[in-house]
Amino acid sequence: MRVLILLATVLIGLIAPACAADDVAAAQSVIRAQEQAFGRDDSAAAYSHAAAPIQQIFPDAETFMAMVRRSYAPVYRHKSFEFGEARTADGKIAQRVHILDADGVPWEALYTLELQPDGSFKITGCVLLKAGQAA
Repeated sequence: MRVLILLATVLIGLIAPACAADDVAAAQSVIRAQEQAFGRDDSAAAYSHAAAPIQQIFPDAETFMAMVRRSYAPVYRHKSFEFGEARTADGKIAQRVHILDADGVPWEALYTLELQPDGSFKITGCVLLKAGQAA
């Protein structure tokens, strides 16, 4: 009996990190899809990855895209876009992204995503700072 309990505990411990890794991969896929949509100027596709609260602030894809161009230029156009550390908790993910903007200036983006009722992840926010700046 003790062996079964020990085995169950070990298996549960192995499953949790695997689920977290799957969630991080899914979240990165959403961020990457939005990043690629920005690169194609596909406002509808980029907007589709934003969570409902973001879509309530920006009620259509063109308004959303105009905000991204104005306030998130390094996300909109860049030389490189590489994933950093990710953290998961309770269906929420915080994902760091290292960005070199079009002029080669380094930036750090912190994306937040939440698990949706349909099982997908949507972007709930993005904080953008020049690399080395305090939050």
